Amino acid sequence: MRFILDTNILIPLEDSQRPLEPSLANFVRLANENGHVLLYHPASEEDIKQDNNADRRTQTLSRLSQYTRLESLPTCPWNTADTDRNDAADNEILHAIFLNAAHGLVTEDRGIHKKAKEHGLLERVYTIQTAEDLLRRLHGRVSVQLPNIENVPLFSLDSHLGGQFFNSLREGYENFDNWFREKAKEGRNAWVNWESNGVLGGICIYDQQHNERITDEIMLEGPALKLATFKVGENSRGKKIGELFLKAAFLYATKNRLENIFIHGDSDRHHFLFEMLEDFGFKRVGFDPGSQGRDAVYLKRHPVNPPQEELPSFDYLRFYFPHFRHDENVEKFIVPIKPEYHQILFIDYPGQQMNIFSSQSSVGNAIKMAYLCHAPTKKIRPGDIVLFYRSGDEQAITSIGIVESYETLSVAEDIVSRVKRRTVYSMPEIKLMAEKPTRVMLFRLVKHLSTPLPQEWLERQGVLKGAPQSITKISHQSFERVLSHEN
Repeated sequence: MRFILDTNILIPLEDSQRPLEPSLANFVRLANENGHVLLYHPASEEDIKQDNNADRRTQTLSRLSQYTRLESLPTCPWNTADTDRNDAADNEILHAIFLNAAHGLVTEDRGIHKKAKEHGLLERVYTIQTAEDLLRRLHGRVSVQLPNIENVPLFSLDSHLGGQFFNSLREGYENFDNWFREKAKEGRNAWVNWESNGVLGGICIYDQQHNERITDEIMLEGPALKLATFKVGENSRGKKIGELFLKAAFLYATKNRLENIFIHGDSDRHHFLFEMLEDFGFKRVGFDPGSQGRDAVYLKRHPVNPPQEELPSFDYLRFYFPHFRHDENVEKFIVPIKPEYHQILFIDYPGQQMNIFSSQSSVGNAIKMAYLCHAPTKKIRPGDIVLFYRSGDEQAITSIGIVESYETLSVAEDIVSRVKRRTVYSMPEIKLMAEKPTRVMLFRLVKHLSTPLPQEWLERQGVLKGAPQSITKISHQSFERVLSHEN
């Protein structure tokens, strides 16, 4: 794969006056060891020339030759005579991704991430941590295992409160330690991720609140789930820990019939968090009344009953998860999956792991996943329903997902770029699959069936005729039989 390194990546790489961030060093090491190409854009070269530190400027420019310079780039149409120099440089670098000059861009610039979203390029723009995690997933199978999440009382974390993990929270919120201890006294709980034994990797402090006024205009009637503190440590970023916290929150709200989930915080400091929340249906609705306009409030409606709202089926899932459209306009498919891949993809499948809220539970995979195959089926649309059929040992439908996208790709690097950090396959496995046109399905897991539906039942109900050997379309009526059996 080819990665463009933004200016804010190149300068730290070549600055001998300060220690190199471990995740950046590891990303470069993995890229060099496995034949990935690291590039720089001429606009970055011009940026570096503006560095006021003469020694650092000279050193960085002299070392650019170890990376590949992009050449023959057309003029960026996004720039005008009124575009300032810094914005123009950002646009030129991002436009190179738009032109497919590289598979991805690595940058810590939040402005570029925002622009990438506006141009539909967000999936190809990486932070340091997400880029490193991608390469670790491709070239080190052991490292892709997702960490545990535990539900713990807040008071049990008091010994960690003075540690480095909480420094950024103290910097952002005055008297954070006092607030933490007061909430511990109230009996509040948190979901936590352990980076290693005794080392915090992430925390989500949560609480049920009643008749809460979340902005000057909005009061939530009845109980709601508040995500009071949401942080993933630097060494755990890029590992979908935030997504796993959301999975816990959605399940908690469903089990407790909570129809609203909300969070507030500084949207500038927590840009990437709120970007993720928007992808899962949270909407910015105003500002927290007690923050003097500092903290934005993000709200997700989580209705107990499916809303009667006309939305494209994938958007409906995004806004109202775990509800999903399954009317006659939505196609349904059965997708066979071998036990060894089922076990990797659905680590939290019942019988493989404990319940998500068990004190020792492993949450398993996140909500957004990828499935690769060589099925002849070409026409699957976003919002279509997929039923995963575990072949081999169980020979049963186990899980329901909703398709986010489905396309055919033939180049391994393009497949990796598309699935990003959702993949459970190594680079050699993807290259082997790419020898033939490969179907790349991105989907979101809705749930595992409470009781898997075995082959015998499926045949008796007319859902299938024999075990499926490839992706198989089923009728609306057949799917409704599956759903009614589940309910």
